Amino acid sequence: MFDLIVRNANLPDGRSGIDIAVRADKIIEVAPRIAATAGTEIDATGRLVTPPFVDPHFHMDATLSLGLPRMNRSGTLLEGIALWGELRPTLTRDALVDRALRYCDLAVSQGLLAVRTHVDTSDPALVTVEAMLEVKHRVAPYLTLQTVAFPQDGYYRAEQGVKSLERALDMGVDIVGGIPHFERTMEDGRLSVQALCRIAADRGLPVDMHCDETDDPLSRHVETLAAETIRFGLQGRVAGSHLTSMHSMDNYYVSKLIPLMAEAQMNVIPNPLINIMLQGRHDSYPKRRGMTRVRELMAAGLNVSFGHDCVMDPWYSMGSGDMLEVGHMAVHVAQMAGIEEKTQIFNALTVNSAKTMGLAGYGLDKGCTADLVVLQARDPAEALRLKPARLAVIKSGKIIASTAPRSSTLNLPGRPTSVDASDYAPRL
Repeated sequence: MFDLIVRNANLPDGRSGIDIAVRADKIIEVAPRIAATAGTEIDATGRLVTPPFVDPHFHMDATLSLGLPRMNRSGTLLEGIALWGELRPTLTRDALVDRALRYCDLAVSQGLLAVRTHVDTSDPALVTVEAMLEVKHRVAPYLTLQTVAFPQDGYYRAEQGVKSLERALDMGVDIVGGIPHFERTMEDGRLSVQALCRIAADRGLPVDMHCDETDDPLSRHVETLAAETIRFGLQGRVAGSHLTSMHSMDNYYVSKLIPLMAEAQMNVIPNPLINIMLQGRHDSYPKRRGMTRVRELMAAGLNVSFGHDCVMDPWYSMGSGDMLEVGHMAVHVAQMAGIEEKTQIFNALTVNSAKTMGLAGYGLDKGCTADLVVLQARDPAEALRLKPARLAVIKSGKIIASTAPRSSTLNLPGRPTSVDASDYAPRL
């Protein structure tokens, strides 16, 4: 007798007709036609069942603040940073917590059950840190929240940036962040990478830096980050986020850089929605896409995962908490339209991101934590195409969110009475 069985599921690896049996909060068996009963049974009817979506790069302290104190009229990165600087002195703990909890509700409804959020440490009051640590505690039963000490205004550039970041870590923030390309000089950027990696090594913490989020091909702090990762023995514990300057770098330099990043076992986190929106703003035509070299990084064996980055905040007026929207954009911008490539993109929203965040017990194997999402789609490619309904979101063996199947009613002579978009694709 099991607590839950999900029957007749398609899995992301291509297996079909699979049952997943759960007892308490663990997956006990994964096999075709499990001959047992359960307190709750879900018939997936040949739909895709996946481990939950994971967002390894987000700004939860800013989410849902769109229009405060005013709109970003230009839609640019720099105006967004300026707006956040205006808003930051007015932030209150209660308002930050309320907006973040509302976003977590949205995330759960989308099957997003793990988020890494960068928390601005530039204001010495650290109200943002206090608020996000409270949110982390409150959502822990249903959403894993990791926090990054992020010196938005620059580790050295902000007046008390060094001390504020150390205090944030002392308060319990999980990960060391940075933004070397926003320091006053390239040299200050290099020194900040070195100092922040030393802090991480001394404290035994991971590193996740906003790195080279610019169109400048000479912004090469990722090279320093990779070198310092090796120097301090941080292999596998370091993530470079954005890395948009790699889009503009010459191929010869990149042919040296990517092997160095692979040697450092670096995690790479592009943010397709925001990268395509904010980069190339100084171009007329041709206009650069701005997203880093996803295909080449994957081919070199680096762990590439995708972040949502922003939802309705000073930098990005759109967003829905749907990681499949992120993947949908990645398919187009990275021009990865092949069947296997779409599976790679889907993995960058799930298993790759879980690896970046170091999530224990993640997956669909026997013994994994019973965190599952049933999608109204048959395979990863269809999920990326349709961004379908989350028919059931399961956390530790319990259904915590559900959505009715999407269908449209038709009133057309001689035609079907309803339409389900997932029925309109060839079965390859």
